[in-house]
Amino acid sequence: MKTLDPETLRSVVESVISRLATTGVQTAAAPAAAKSSSCGCGCSGESGQRGVFTCVDKAAHAATDAHLQLKKLGVAGRSKVIEIVKGMAVANAEPWGRFEMEETKIGRIDHKIAKLQITKNVPGTEWLQPYAMSGDGGITLEEYAPFGVIGAILPVTHSVPTLTGNVINMVAAGNSIVFNPHPGGARSAAMAVRAYNEAIFREIGIDNIITTIESPSIESFDLLCKNPLVNLLAITGGPAVVNAAMKSGKRAICAGPGNPVVVVDATADLARAARNVIEGGAFDNNLLCIGEKVVFVVGSVFNKFCEELTKAGAARINSQELERLTAAAFTFKPGEGGGCSHASVNRALVGADPSVLAQHAGANIPAGTQLLFAETDADHPFVQEEQMMPMMPIVSVPDFETGVREAKRAEHNYRHSAIIHTKDVDHMTYMAKEMDTTIFVKNGASVAGLGLGGEGYLSYSIATTTGEGITTPKTFTRVRRCVLVENLRII
Repeated sequence: MKTLDPETLRSVVESVISRLATTGVQTAAAPAAAKSSSCGCGCSGESGQRGVFTCVDKAAHAATDAHLQLKKLGVAGRSKVIEIVKGMAVANAEPWGRFEMEETKIGRIDHKIAKLQITKNVPGTEWLQPYAMSGDGGITLEEYAPFGVIGAILPVTHSVPTLTGNVINMVAAGNSIVFNPHPGGARSAAMAVRAYNEAIFREIGIDNIITTIESPSIESFDLLCKNPLVNLLAITGGPAVVNAAMKSGKRAICAGPGNPVVVVDATADLARAARNVIEGGAFDNNLLCIGEKVVFVVGSVFNKFCEELTKAGAARINSQELERLTAAAFTFKPGEGGGCSHASVNRALVGADPSVLAQHAGANIPAGTQLLFAETDADHPFVQEEQMMPMMPIVSVPDFETGVREAKRAEHNYRHSAIIHTKDVDHMTYMAKEMDTTIFVKNGASVAGLGLGGEGYLSYSIATTTGEGITTPKTFTRVRRCVLVENLRII
């Protein structure tokens, strides 16, 4: 098995340390020194307790045993697990949401709770209908089979919701899971895994269908990638961990970075567009990967759109306030070869409340404001960087085509998410083709792309990098074909 190269490891380590150092997240302490063990992870050697392990190797073995037991129970067993997980996520949404908020200290408590409540919309075993073919040569049946054990990475932004959604999708497909959570959300992940496993064991007698690493690290991530019992990787995280997984030698399903863009043309319902931008861009303080990050508005309606944003409850900051906030929100490093400077996001402000951002800007905003906004140019760091803060840069463009062109440049060809507000069907079609994004929302908030306010289904893992799109149980299956020659056709 191919190991991760030192440069890639260093990149992931730096990313993790940066997030921890700047978000102020409290995590379980890592061992002071690696202890000797047969698996090489430095674990203490004890076995897991209701799915929570110190050792990747033992977690993978336990998950393998659980997968084999689950296999004997068939689809009915999987459906029971999903029923348990969905019911518990809804019933415990408030205490678990508060627990995660206390651990990560980013986002909004009401939306932490909501993200767990809506996991009931994640699809299950009903998505795995077999496909049959029948002809003079006999019959063929194609079915969706599990991979076995899946190694999954969780983001700090949605630890328990992403874990829960992944469990529903992956167990529906017949798999078991080993999670390596972000260190900033590891306690939340362990809490949910213990609770889920206790209930599953009580109902169907199988333990460790869901496992997690108690004190995750770059070393445990590397071991997960290399473990021979792990048959598939599922990554929900930033560019560094996605790149590392794709170099691991295993098949990886990767939900990578995005910088979702919005275009508002002259025909749009501006009041509705303003409400939608606030709804999506302010959700959990803009931590959603699909959440609106920048809006390009045709100049003839720019001032009116800004007025509608204010009427809908957003607070506008002026150029001086924007300058102060920009200095706090980004660190600027000289570009290579003396080129343009590169902006790095201040992780301490990721998911921060608008009131916190306003303090850095030196601005006074009404209590309860959900979103800040400011006029910027198309090259501003708030436009070009995936900043995940409830501050919306609004860019005036001379015409619709220019707006789409600038939106495409700001989206950086991640092909993640884009939104348009227009009554012109030709404009909808043009932008959809130009952006080529996984999710494209017309006349709605970004969350409509996940079925919240629009038609569709939910998942917190959107595989943009590797192309699977919004993940479903089918995403985590192998297609198997069974052929019977010249028999059983009854026509």
